[in-house]
Amino acid sequence: MPLDPQARQVIDATLALNLPPMEKMTPAQARENMRIRTAALGPVQDVARVEQRVVPVAGASVPVRLYHPTGRGPFPALVFFHGGGWVIGDLDTHDGICRATANAAGCVVASVDYRLAPETKYPAAAEDSYAATRWIAEHGAELGIDPRRLAVGGDSAGGNLAAVVPLMARERGGPALALQILIYPVTAHAYDTPSYSENADGYLLTRAAMRWFWDHYLPRPEDGQQPYASPLFAKDLRGLPPALVVTAEYDPLRDEGEAYAKRLAEAGVPVTLSRYAGMIHGFFRMTLIVDKARACLDEVAAALRKTLA
Repeated sequence: MPLDPQARQVIDATLALNLPPMEKMTPAQARENMRIRTAALGPVQDVARVEQRVVPVAGASVPVRLYHPTGRGPFPALVFFHGGGWVIGDLDTHDGICRATANAAGCVVASVDYRLAPETKYPAAAEDSYAATRWIAEHGAELGIDPRRLAVGGDSAGGNLAAVVPLMARERGGPALALQILIYPVTAHAYDTPSYSENADGYLLTRAAMRWFWDHYLPRPEDGQQPYASPLFAKDLRGLPPALVVTAEYDPLRDEGEAYAKRLAEAGVPVTLSRYAGMIHGFFRMTLIVDKARACLDEVAAALRKTLA
């Protein structure tokens, strides 16, 4: 279908900021520009309680912010990994969507501030995300979380990490995960799909920007063939948790997300694939300005409620 009019308004408003293309910026500039764009998303919701923790990882530590819904625990939980190409984004850029998800799903959302590239390259983000997930499962009682009802999720590069963590958990003996929510995920270090050609420019996330992200993230280009970088290249996807995979029609990443959903289904994993017609990459955080973002939040919350009930 044609580009959604609300998505067009977002594109026009972003272009009016006169920001340089991603690939022309330093990581520090790109991080600041994402914070500027985040401010335009509007006010955030109140939640019952917000808690800060620090999780030890190999040779470092990462902050985790927990959003608690109203009611009495222990609650199910979603461990959330923010998007931003492994280079930009943080707890604050995704504060609004984490709050909204906690309220809509009635679960704790634990947002992980994994280390960013290029300061810390692959596989640090994946290892941080797995370590945080394991720590949350092991400390569920003190966090008010039921570790038997644990999901992972994320958007874009966070969707990549939310796909990688179940692979790690399967191969490393846990924790048990009930659901993976992959919002327009990065699943392959490749730029050869039809959606990369159709949506290379003009829809905010560009092919050139994705090359910039990958170049900062990977120590060597050949590392992109590893399944913890590109889960689509994993040889075996059997035994992974059920998945909700969300894609956007006008997104360079559309086809690789849908290819991953297909491979999961072929491996016997229960999968729901939802392509949002007329939408662009990044729409999930736009719940106050884009109707289909609210519909996507409702779908995510319904999946969490159903699976983690």
